[in-house]
Amino acid sequence: MYSKILILRFPKTEVHKPIVYHLTKDYDLVFNILNAAVLPRKEGIMALELSGTKKNLSEGVKFLKAQGVKVKNASQEIKRNNKKCTDCGACTAVCPTEALAVQRPEMTVIFDQKKCSLCELCVPACPPRAMEVRSIHQTFF
Repeated sequence: MYSKILILRFPKTEVHKPIVYHLTKDYDLVFNILNAAVLPRKEGIMALELSGTKKNLSEGVKFLKAQGVKVKNASQEIKRNNKKCTDCGACTAVCPTEALAVQRPEMTVIFDQKKCSLCELCVPACPPRAMEVRSIHQTFF
Protein backbone atom coordinates (compact mmCIF):
# COMPACT_ATOMS: atom_id res chain seq x y z
CA MET A 1 0.00 0.00 0.00
CA TYR A 2 1.34 3.38 -1.06
CA SER A 3 0.15 6.67 0.44
CA LYS A 4 0.53 10.36 -0.50
CA ILE A 5 -0.85 13.61 0.85
CA LEU A 6 -1.91 15.89 -1.99
CA ILE A 7 -3.19 19.44 -2.22
CA LEU A 8 -5.93 19.68 -4.87
CA ARG A 9 -7.20 22.94 -6.36
CA PHE A 10 -10.47 22.60 -8.23
CA PRO A 11 -11.43 25.24 -10.80
CA LYS A 12 -14.89 26.72 -10.23
CA THR A 13 -16.17 24.90 -13.31
CA GLU A 14 -15.41 21.51 -11.72
CA VAL A 15 -16.44 21.84 -8.05
CA HIS A 16 -19.92 20.41 -8.69
CA LYS A 17 -18.58 17.15 -10.14
CA PRO A 18 -17.98 13.98 -8.05
CA ILE A 19 -14.29 13.86 -8.96
CA VAL A 20 -12.98 12.38 -5.69
CA TYR A 21 -15.63 9.65 -5.85
CA HIS A 22 -14.09 8.45 -9.14
CA LEU A 23 -10.72 7.98 -7.43
CA THR A 24 -12.31 5.21 -5.36
CA LYS A 25 -14.62 3.74 -7.97
CA ASP A 26 -12.36 3.84 -11.04
CA TYR A 27 -8.84 3.69 -9.55
CA ASP A 28 -9.38 1.61 -6.37
CA LEU A 29 -7.92 4.34 -4.16
CA VAL A 30 -8.79 4.99 -0.54
CA PHE A 31 -9.02 8.65 0.39
CA ASN A 32 -9.03 10.59 3.62
CA ILE A 33 -10.05 14.23 3.35
CA LEU A 34 -7.77 16.14 5.72
CA ASN A 35 -9.29 19.51 4.94
CA ALA A 36 -11.54 21.00 2.29
CA ALA A 37 -13.06 24.29 1.26
CA VAL A 38 -15.19 23.64 -1.81
CA LEU A 39 -18.06 26.02 -2.54
CA PRO A 40 -20.40 26.17 -5.54
CA ARG A 41 -19.24 28.53 -8.31
CA LYS A 42 -15.94 29.15 -6.47
CA GLU A 43 -12.50 27.57 -6.62
CA GLY A 44 -12.13 24.62 -4.26
CA ILE A 45 -9.12 23.43 -2.31
CA MET A 46 -8.70 20.08 -0.63
CA ALA A 47 -5.93 18.39 1.35
CA LEU A 48 -6.35 14.71 0.60
CA GLU A 49 -4.48 11.60 1.66
CA LEU A 50 -4.67 8.93 -1.04
CA SER A 51 -3.69 5.28 -0.55
CA GLY A 52 -3.45 2.43 -3.02
CA THR A 53 -0.97 0.88 -5.40
CA LYS A 54 1.64 3.19 -6.85
CA LYS A 55 0.29 2.54 -10.35
CA ASN A 56 -3.32 3.33 -9.37
CA LEU A 57 -2.22 6.45 -7.52
CA SER A 58 -0.35 7.65 -10.59
CA GLU A 59 -3.35 6.93 -12.82
CA GLY A 60 -5.67 8.68 -10.36
CA VAL A 61 -3.48 11.80 -10.39
CA LYS A 62 -3.52 11.78 -14.22
CA PHE A 63 -7.33 11.62 -14.04
CA LEU A 64 -7.44 14.59 -11.65
CA LYS A 65 -5.23 16.67 -13.93
CA ALA A 66 -7.37 15.74 -16.95
CA GLN A 67 -10.35 17.18 -15.06
CA GLY A 68 -8.54 20.52 -14.65
CA VAL A 69 -7.59 19.93 -11.02
CA LYS A 70 -4.19 21.33 -10.02
CA VAL A 71 -2.33 18.70 -8.00
CA LYS A 72 0.61 19.34 -5.68
CA ASN A 73 2.37 16.99 -3.33
CA ALA A 74 2.23 18.17 0.26
CA SER A 75 5.99 18.47 0.14
CA GLN A 76 5.63 21.88 1.65
CA GLU A 77 4.80 23.48 4.92
CA ILE A 78 3.23 26.70 6.06
CA LYS A 79 5.52 28.93 8.08
CA ARG A 80 4.96 32.26 9.74
CA ASN A 81 7.56 34.97 9.34
CA ASN A 82 7.45 36.41 12.85
CA LYS A 83 9.27 39.58 11.74
CA LYS A 84 6.45 40.39 9.31
CA CYS A 85 3.54 39.37 11.55
CA THR A 86 1.61 42.30 13.04
CA ASP A 87 -0.78 40.07 15.09
CA CYS A 88 -3.76 41.52 13.21
CA GLY A 89 -5.61 38.19 13.41
CA ALA A 90 -6.89 38.15 9.81
CA CYS A 91 -5.44 34.66 9.32
CA THR A 92 -7.38 33.26 12.27
CA ALA A 93 -10.70 33.99 10.55
CA VAL A 94 -9.95 31.64 7.65
CA CYS A 95 -8.07 28.86 9.45
CA PRO A 96 -10.36 25.80 9.49
CA THR A 97 -8.24 23.77 11.92
CA GLU A 98 -7.58 26.54 14.45
CA ALA A 99 -3.85 26.20 13.88
CA LEU A 100 -3.88 29.99 13.97
CA ALA A 101 -5.56 31.53 17.01
CA VAL A 102 -5.52 34.70 19.06
CA GLN A 103 -3.94 34.22 22.46
CA ARG A 104 -5.74 36.19 25.14
CA PRO A 105 -5.26 38.47 27.02
CA GLU A 106 -2.05 39.28 25.13
CA MET A 107 -3.94 39.48 21.80
CA THR A 108 -1.08 37.86 19.91
CA VAL A 109 -1.54 35.34 17.12
CA ILE A 110 -0.16 31.89 17.85
CA PHE A 111 0.55 29.29 15.17
CA ASP A 112 0.38 25.58 16.06
CA GLN A 113 1.98 23.96 13.03
CA LYS A 114 0.89 20.47 14.17
CA LYS A 115 -2.75 21.47 13.60
CA CYS A 116 -2.04 22.95 10.13
CA SER A 117 -3.68 21.03 7.26
CA LEU A 118 -1.75 22.89 4.51
CA CYS A 119 -4.93 24.40 3.05
CA GLU A 120 -3.05 27.68 2.37
CA LEU A 121 -6.11 29.83 3.12
CA CYS A 122 -4.05 31.93 5.53
CA VAL A 123 -1.51 32.95 2.89
CA PRO A 124 -3.70 35.33 0.85
CA ALA A 125 -5.63 36.40 3.98
CA CYS A 126 -2.50 37.78 5.68
CA PRO A 127 -2.16 41.54 4.95
CA PRO A 128 1.58 41.79 5.80
CA ARG A 129 2.28 38.45 4.01
CA ALA A 130 3.73 36.83 7.12
CA MET A 131 2.25 33.42 6.25
CA GLU A 132 4.43 31.66 3.69
CA VAL A 133 4.50 28.34 1.85
CA ARG A 134 7.93 26.76 1.98
CA SER A 135 9.07 23.66 0.17
CA ILE A 136 10.40 20.77 2.20
CA HIS A 137 11.62 19.04 -0.95
CA GLN A 138 10.31 19.00 -4.49
CA THR A 139 8.62 15.76 -5.56
CA PHE A 140 6.05 15.92 -8.32
CA PHE A 141 4.14 13.27 -10.23
